[in-house]
Amino acid sequence: MGIEIFKKHLREKRAVKIDAGINNCNLDNVAKICRAAQKGHASAVDIAADKRVYEIARKNTKLPVFVSSIHPFEILEAVKWGIDAVEIGNFSDLYKEGRSFTTQEVYDIVLETMSLINKYDVFTCVTIPGNVDIVQQIALVKKLEILGVDLIQTEGLKQITNITNPNIRLINYPQASIDNTFELTQHTSLPIMTSSGISAKTAPLAFAAGANAVGVGSAINKSDSEVAITTTIMAVVGSISHRNSINREIARTSRELVVGL
Repeated sequence: MGIEIFKKHLREKRAVKIDAGINNCNLDNVAKICRAAQKGHASAVDIAADKRVYEIARKNTKLPVFVSSIHPFEILEAVKWGIDAVEIGNFSDLYKEGRSFTTQEVYDIVLETMSLINKYDVFTCVTIPGNVDIVQQIALVKKLEILGVDLIQTEGLKQITNITNPNIRLINYPQASIDNTFELTQHTSLPIMTSSGISAKTAPLAFAAGANAVGVGSAINKSDSEVAITTTIMAVVGSISHRNSINREIARTSRELVVGL
């Protein structure tokens, strides 16, 4: 199947990537997520850059496999394993550890990574840090276009300072990610994937904002049940199919009206 099925879904603006987690090395959990992604008719799975995790993913799904990391040489090793795609980012788990990223840091990581994997011609996605303003995000995307990145992933973050705890907490918001998606589509021809709190309710909104794909992680990581994970994925995929059906009906009706004039 390879990455081509994901590319096809991107072109059709209905791709769904299921994120197991950049730090998720629980083999049983990854296996469940991979099986559920296939049963739920997702477009790809995204896993940690760990050889054992990759082998488990391959055994449990025929879907394209992304590997997420922020370490260039780690990504190079994953490419040598035969992964279908690279995800530079998926920062949400890293924010929980107190990490944060500037656009310059992300650019430097991407530049080094691309120089290492360029000869392999592997599909490459980059997450744009949602904790920076949209002007900086747009500038980063334009620089990534020049580097030859294939896909951009947005995220939504809001900084909240607790009076009793001066440490800044970063909280995901799907609306912020959808807003970022809309803004970035005005400034790039690269396909956009919306992530951060995406569910069956918010996925159609992401596509309405111009997304080609959605990344689903938190919605499925709330459960350890394979049945529940599959049901959640099917709901997301179904919400997109329903949107597409409505759009086709609107287009058909419009054509009939034009013919009748």
